Amino acid sequence: MREDDAPEAGPPPPTPDQVGPRVRTLWLVTHAEASHHVDGLVGGWFDSTLTPRGEQDAALVAQELRRRVPPGADVEVVSSDLRRAQQTAAAVGTVLGLTPSLDARLREKSYGVAGGRPQAWLDARFVPPPASGDRLRHDEGVDGAETWLTFAGRVYAGVSHLLARARDHQVVVAHGGSGQLVVAAWLGVPVEATAYARFRLPAGSITVLREDGRFHNREVTELGSTAHLRLRA
Repeated sequence: MREDDAPEAGPPPPTPDQVGPRVRTLWLVTHAEASHHVDGLVGGWFDSTLTPRGEQDAALVAQELRRRVPPGADVEVVSSDLRRAQQTAAAVGTVLGLTPSLDARLREKSYGVAGGRPQAWLDARFVPPPASGDRLRHDEGVDGAETWLTFAGRVYAGVSHLLARARDHQVVVAHGGSGQLVVAAWLGVPVEATAYARFRLPAGSITVLREDGRFHNREVTELGSTAHLRLRA
C-alpha cells in the first residue's frame, strides 16, 4: 500500500464526559463520637480523639461506604486534620484501600481560648449573635474565636479546591459545624446566607451530595443519616 493510500486516522477516543452523563457524588462524613463530647468540653480546634464508641462508629461508617461506593470507582478521601476526623478518615481509608489526604480548611470553627475548656466556661462568656444585623462578623466575646465569616470563608475555599478536581466519588470527613458549610458550598449558597442557614449533622453521620452529569444540578440526597449506626453492638 502506498503512503497516500493509508487509511485516515479515526477520531480520538471519547473523554469520560463524552461517553455519557457523569454522576459526581460527595460522601460527607461527620467524625464519630469524640472525647470532648463525653467530657463536656468545647471542641473547635481542641484536638480531641475518638472514644471507644466513636472508633466502633467510625468502623460502621467505613463499612457503609464500602457497601455503597462502587468497586473500582475513581475515589479519594479528604479529611480535616484534627485527630478525631483523621481517625474517622483512617477507618474509611482502610476499607477503601486509600490513604486520606488532610486539609486544615475543613476544621471545625475555632473557639479560641475556649477550646478544650468545660462547655459551662464558654456558656458563661458567650455572646449569642443578634437576630438581625451583621451576624457574619459578630464577636462572640471569646478571645481568638473565629467569626462566622472567617470560618465560612476557609471552608468554602476548601470545598472549591475539592470540586476543582475531577473525581467521581469524594469522601470528605469534617465536623458538625464545618460539615454544614460543606453542604452550603456544594449547593452554591452565598456565604452571606450562611449567617442563618444550618443543617443538622450528627456525629458519625453520612450525608450524600450528588451532581448529575447533564445539567450539573446538585442535590442533597441524604442529610445526616445515622441508619448505619443501628448495627452498633
